[in-house]
Amino acid sequence: MGSFVPVTDSDRKEMLYTIGIKNIEELFAGIPEKLKVTGELNLPSGLSEMEASSKMHEIADRNKIYKKIFRGAGAYNHYIPAIVPYIINKENLLTSYTPYQAEISQGILQSIFEYQTYMCELTGMDVSNAGVYDGAEAAAEAVNMCIDRKKTKVLVSESANPYVISVIKTYCFGSGMELKLIPEKNCATDIDALKEMITDDTACVYIAQPNFYGTIEDAATIATITHERKAKFIIGADPISLAILKTPMEYGADIAVGEGQPLGLPLSFGGPFLGFMASTESMMRKLPGRIVGETKDSEGKTGYVLTLQAREQHIRREKASSNICTNEALCALCAGVYLSTMGAEGIREVAVSSMSKAYYLAGRLESLGFTPLKQGRTFCEFVTESPVESEIVVKKLSDKGILGGLPLTGTHKGELLWCCTEMNSKNDIDELIEVLKEVK
Repeated sequence: MGSFVPVTDSDRKEMLYTIGIKNIEELFAGIPEKLKVTGELNLPSGLSEMEASSKMHEIADRNKIYKKIFRGAGAYNHYIPAIVPYIINKENLLTSYTPYQAEISQGILQSIFEYQTYMCELTGMDVSNAGVYDGAEAAAEAVNMCIDRKKTKVLVSESANPYVISVIKTYCFGSGMELKLIPEKNCATDIDALKEMITDDTACVYIAQPNFYGTIEDAATIATITHERKAKFIIGADPISLAILKTPMEYGADIAVGEGQPLGLPLSFGGPFLGFMASTESMMRKLPGRIVGETKDSEGKTGYVLTLQAREQHIRREKASSNICTNEALCALCAGVYLSTMGAEGIREVAVSSMSKAYYLAGRLESLGFTPLKQGRTFCEFVTESPVESEIVVKKLSDKGILGGLPLTGTHKGELLWCCTEMNSKNDIDELIEVLKEVK
């Protein structure tokens, strides 16, 4: 970022003189006295730069940073090539905001267009927007796209991430949609229950692929059931898994959404993340947020513009179907740079490595009595029973600097959700196993 230069006393005097007033009090004369704060604020004295830096480091040292992570559940520890933060932290990219004026925003518009192209290639869909806040909101916005006067019911798989389900519930409450959860069976969507629940007034069906438990769902069958009732089918996808699994388009999805954090974004204590959205061409005009299009200028040169702009930030609020207004371009740029750096083969290697290490970990855990559940095929996450209390397991690992599996709740209470990525070496897994031997 550029250097911050504070306003001097002479600067303030000049500004006040220019607008024709004598002092700051006169500037705020229109504010009632009872609303003004009088006297000194109850704040500590200011610190020098050296003292402030020391204080911040002292606070930061309270954080516990795990170098070995075996937990996912929606946020994943993937390797980020050094070139990714190097490029996106360039000042002219880091400070870019909404590219309303195409004439002076060709660089950022091109980066967004290329990001959209990558997301279409990953998902197999026809069109992508420029990103929304995170994967949970992307799922909720996708549900919102399916609202119809005659179709007022939303079916969401209980095997999806509970935080995603929570955001969808909020959206359905606000829009008057009826939400029903499709029961989970063996860590997957209960297809027989779906057949009984889906009706002609169902607007859409949402599943995660892979789901919260890591299970690879029978998405093709769910798509067929959904479309037979003329409802829309939404898949929430792990973008890394798309390198080796079928794309949402191949499964028959109408809308593909997901969390873009695995694409070069650090965990950063929960954000900022990136929600990606892509759809078939027939759903294109219902996509929220920004869409960048490629065109030609008067000289026939390639140019980029914000297209389909009859959107929430350009029309009357009461007519808007969404409220995606702020810019996600920096996070989208990060994902685009990551995908450019890794390439198709690189992403595939990450996916294969994550999956194979997860299966190796599952085998080693089973030998200690952490029996994997019968949940069908999995990607990089899986659920095990725990021979001892799950919280004890997690604490023992934490004491050794390892973030273990996530203790589950509800019907899966006492079980653990484990995860592996390419960041987990064989030695890391073997070390985890040695620690767990002490727990039993």
